[in-house]
Amino acid sequence: MKNKSIFELDPERLATTDEHGHRIYLYPEDVKGTWKTRRFLLYRLLILVYLVLPWFYINGKPALMINIFKREFTFFGSTLYGVEPVLFFFLLASGIFFVAFITSLFGRVWCGWACPQTVFIQSLFLKIEAFIEGKARQRRELDLAPWSLQKFFKRALKWGIFTLISLHIAHTFMGYFVGPRELFFITLHSPAENMGLFIATMIGTTIILLDFGWFREQFCIIACPYGRMQSVAMDENSLVVSYDAKRGEPRRGESGIQKTSEGDCINCYNCVKVCPTGIDIRRGTQLECIACTQCIDACDDIMTKLKKPKGLIRYSSENEINGIRRRVITKRSLIYVTLALVFISSFFYFLNASTNLNLVFLRDKVPFNVTEFDSKKIIVNHFTLKLTHQGSQDFKLDFLIKDLDVKDKISIVTPAHPAKIDTPEKKIVIFFKFDPSILNLGTRKVVVEAFDRISQQIVASKEVVLVGPVH
Repeated sequence: MKNKSIFELDPERLATTDEHGHRIYLYPEDVKGTWKTRRFLLYRLLILVYLVLPWFYINGKPALMINIFKREFTFFGSTLYGVEPVLFFFLLASGIFFVAFITSLFGRVWCGWACPQTVFIQSLFLKIEAFIEGKARQRRELDLAPWSLQKFFKRALKWGIFTLISLHIAHTFMGYFVGPRELFFITLHSPAENMGLFIATMIGTTIILLDFGWFREQFCIIACPYGRMQSVAMDENSLVVSYDAKRGEPRRGESGIQKTSEGDCINCYNCVKVCPTGIDIRRGTQLECIACTQCIDACDDIMTKLKKPKGLIRYSSENEINGIRRRVITKRSLIYVTLALVFISSFFYFLNASTNLNLVFLRDKVPFNVTEFDSKKIIVNHFTLKLTHQGSQDFKLDFLIKDLDVKDKISIVTPAHPAKIDTPEKKIVIFFKFDPSILNLGTRKVVVEAFDRISQQIVASKEVVLVGPVH
């Protein structure tokens, strides 16, 4: 009886767990090929953009920065201030549905081609590990070997380099939140001066180190929410890494199968050996597949040596594998792209609206006061005026009553005249003093206009309800 290969996976459990539920560590073998070359070109570009982008400054600010402390989002010279939470909701929702749309077309392409975890592990961590500890078999043997001076040295060197890389990745990441130049000068001072930022950076470094250096494929299999979402976003027309069972089956060496009836698959298990999540792609599309194309290159290499056509494992859809024409755009993908466009359109609509000055009058706890001036009774309404707008424009505002019939009977008092607005969000105290005769059953609606002395025009208006005693 032919011995079972160690790469023959149990159909009842994950490749990364044994019969007791303990983790089985993977040692994916390296592979060369067209798809790997394409991926690594993209990986290098993404890493370069990640490391360099925050250092580019436009209009005195980083090209991309999310300053949580100041509630600012800077994107290539434009600054979005955190005064309209709905804008971030629309941006997030449009991103989710856009990713769903891409997934409906190309499957889990994000995971294999652009996910930071895949990019950094494949480009840096696995390369360093292979350089220090050797190829897959050597790494496996080193893990099983008892501790020795050589093993200790290799492990210490590997984890030391991993730590340095993780520190750099984490510091770059924090640069997107506080600005890289500011972060550079902060690092020159004692951590005690910026303890919160220091702790956040150290936590980020630890997470990156443990995830990229040890947890690895377990995150993709166990923790990543995108892997669960793909089952909802994909259908039989989505492009995925597929095994052509019609061409490959029955495999070489299967019992009771004559050699002349064998398919192209020679059961070499190379597709399993190179898989970073340890799956056998020949069992169909699986949750653990991250579409990294390692198995495509491995299989193409074997097919070339056997002088057979490439593509036994390839990018394809379930319909194409079954001989059915693939529909590129489906109802599912149309729904996703429509929702993405709706949310992104809403984002730009509200963004455009929020660039205008917005006035919100917040009434004081005491609705009104009655006083006397020159033997005349005067009613005073006290408000806190909240002014918000996107952009960096400054205003010098005078507040006017638009209603001509009561304009001369109402005076508006602010602490500064004109009121200077030099931040995206500002609150000022404002008083309305008026003659009781303007009230009708104790209330009166008036329109307040904000006149900007800089631009010499009305930049905002808002209706306000004035109140007083009912006579």
